[in-house]
Amino acid sequence: MRTSTTARWLTNALPLGILAGIMACSTDPAPTPEIESEEGLVERARGIHERVITLDTHDDISAANFTAERNYTMDLPNQVTLPKMEAGGLDVAWFVVYVGQGDLTAEGFADATAQAIEKFDAIHRLTEEIAPDRIELALTSDDVRRIDASGKKVAMIGIENAYQVGTDLDNIRDFAERGGRYMSLAHNGHSQFSDSNTGERDDVWLHDGLSDLGRQAVAEMNKWGIMIDISHPSKPSNMEVFGLSRAPVIASHSAARARYDHSRNLDDEQLMALKENGGVVQTVAFRSYLDGDKHRAWQEASNAVLASVAEEMGFEMVDGFAAIRAMDEAEREAYMAGLAEVREAAGPRIAAEVEADPVDVADFVDHIDYLVDLIGLEHVGISSDFDGGGGVTGWDDASETFNVTLELVRRGYAEEEIGMLWSGNLLRVLDEVQAVAAQIQGEG
Repeated sequence: MRTSTTARWLTNALPLGILAGIMACSTDPAPTPEIESEEGLVERARGIHERVITLDTHDDISAANFTAERNYTMDLPNQVTLPKMEAGGLDVAWFVVYVGQGDLTAEGFADATAQAIEKFDAIHRLTEEIAPDRIELALTSDDVRRIDASGKKVAMIGIENAYQVGTDLDNIRDFAERGGRYMSLAHNGHSQFSDSNTGERDDVWLHDGLSDLGRQAVAEMNKWGIMIDISHPSKPSNMEVFGLSRAPVIASHSAARARYDHSRNLDDEQLMALKENGGVVQTVAFRSYLDGDKHRAWQEASNAVLASVAEEMGFEMVDGFAAIRAMDEAEREAYMAGLAEVREAAGPRIAAEVEADPVDVADFVDHIDYLVDLIGLEHVGISSDFDGGGGVTGWDDASETFNVTLELVRRGYAEEEIGMLWSGNLLRVLDEVQAVAAQIQGEG
């Protein structure tokens, strides 16, 4: 069981002599604690889930889902929609302005910038035109708390891959003014700013860390209040960021490399540097990052069933997530909608026929436990990577968000600690980053 906040306070705040006196003041045997029933535990967890602000730092989007005809007010097959957020009690979704890595050319940069602006505009359209009565854009932690108190859902904006900035660093300020509040300097592939973790596959690097432009970008992000996201860049790049940034940084969707060895996870050296920096790692519920071996065993067995059902339904499946990423947005949207129908149809057969266990919420919280034990609870948060490949059994879309809180309660986390994990730690970092930005701007 996790030590309660009150017990920690008593132990830390009272002198040992006084504490010993309190413990010895009665010779009566301590009462036997009542064993909480499953029904009582679930009820207690539901109360906690309703009271804390639940915040997910990474939800991918398609601009095609932000139109008057098709949008997040509807029951779309996506893992995150307003109905799913409302059903699962997910209060804050960070919608991600993502552009895949392309050529490092003027044409490539211009196209990426245009794609980014289309996604910024889409998020503003949802919050300002399509459903302003149900969701509102937040720019600060105070905004988050005010909007949540009003009963509406909260949208925030993250930027995945600074490739879309091009070489014009003024775009960083422009992206901040459009609502961007974190950005990664690279994605899957080396950018003009930073090497990517994907260099580990072939040991081919472009900058051996950050480029000169990347170092300048760190300063610009500090200046305009954008949290630096270290989830995708290479380890040498991240270690440079720790040394350069005047503000805390985040990993918007990463897990613990010590628990599963994947280049997208952070090793202990990076995690300890993040703790020293004052940042937060948003633990990601991505199956192949949490336990790739377990996931592969389950996936191989379930994919055989899925393929059989797809063939029966006349749906042609593609091989691997990379193939899906390579599609244009309209093609990807149509494919994912068809795949969702196949998965729904195949679900009962997979449950009945597949003997391998899937990666689930317990595996996810195992990573949270590891990170909390290593770097302290105040440096750990929660993310899903929904609609970008994320999700585990038990938290496979926003409607199942309560199951994460329930597992945390089972592990003995107190309400205050759960609130910190879900949103308090991330919002604290955002406050500190924005305070540093105000200081830098004040310096002229």
